[in-house]
Amino acid sequence: MCRNIKTLFNFDPPATSDEVRASAIQFVRKLSGFNKPSQANQAAFDLAVERVAAATQEMLNSLVTNAPARDRETEAIRAKARASRRFA
Repeated sequence: MCRNIKTLFNFDPPATSDEVRASAIQFVRKLSGFNKPSQANQAAFDLAVERVAAATQEMLNSLVTNAPARDRETEAIRAKARASRRFA
């Protein structure tokens, strides 16, 4: 599950709220062990996702770096190359 959590900091354009939420969902899924929570746990699951997403967005807004922003397309090409070497 956690392989789907992507680095969100220092990209141009910056991470969207949808990307932050998707990462939060993956994180909460990993912690809870639920891919899809039951109705009894849905409210707690959703609350956890919202809190993690808010904390993540706050952290991303607070981080600073002197490094140039990375390009999403270049990073995607590098990731595909790593995957092809790993799973050749």
